[in-house]
Amino acid sequence: MKVSNTTIEINTQGIFDFHDITAAIKDFSEKSGINNGFLNIQIMHTSASLIMNENEPGLIEDIKKTIERNAPRDIAYQHQDNGHSHCKSIFLPHNITLNIIDRHLQLGDWQSIFLVELDSARIRKVQVQIMGGD
Repeated sequence: MKVSNTTIEINTQGIFDFHDITAAIKDFSEKSGINNGFLNIQIMHTSASLIMNENEPGLIEDIKKTIERNAPRDIAYQHQDNGHSHCKSIFLPHNITLNIIDRHLQLGDWQSIFLVELDSARIRKVQVQIMGGD
């Protein structure tokens, strides 16, 4: 079994900054030399998340409103500075696992992978690991 990994760094611009990282993930997968296996994507933070959905501006706005309704910024939190961002993150995944078949990352026609910033602008790290063989 072969294992390949990388870390992607992304500079976010603030709350609800959506970064489509699909191309970077596909590129890493194709260059890994692994023909069949699993790819895991993991964010290294508690106030940002990963999602997989359609990259359509109206839908992204709908997702932002839905997340905000679950943990609004305008209420008091015990964790004063950014309690809302940590609470938002509990509704979203921190990792995504995908299949690799015949050197191709298995994504549906409309699926894109996003890093979603739930707090203020900062550098975020996403680790990617592929395990598999020929």
